[in-house]
Amino acid sequence: MNAGEREVPLEQAPEGAILARALRDDHGAVLLAQGAVLTSASLAALRRRNIDQCWIVDLTLDDAAGKAQAAALRQRQLERLSILFRGTPAGTAGADLQALLLRYRQGEGT
Repeated sequence: MNAGEREVPLEQAPEGAILARALRDDHGAVLLAQGAVLTSASLAALRRRNIDQCWIVDLTLDDAAGKAQAAALRQRQLERLSILFRGTPAGTAGADLQALLLRYRQGEGT
């Protein structure tokens, strides 16, 4: 176990939690990547796949390491999105997609 993360039963994982580790199925395929924000839809999909546990970033008030890890993950995700969409003109479908992804990565949902 790394500082700033904890394993929780999926039923106790809160919506909006950030995955500290990638979630994989029985065959090793990635279901959700490290740093993904858990949504009601993703939690429901994981339950349908019989996923029982997940590792989340621990954001307890007395855990500065968890907060720092969450901030670093979000920052890397936002930087990656800016690289992926660097040539996207404003007012296009690509720009709309970028805006949706930014909101999702910032935990605002859709």
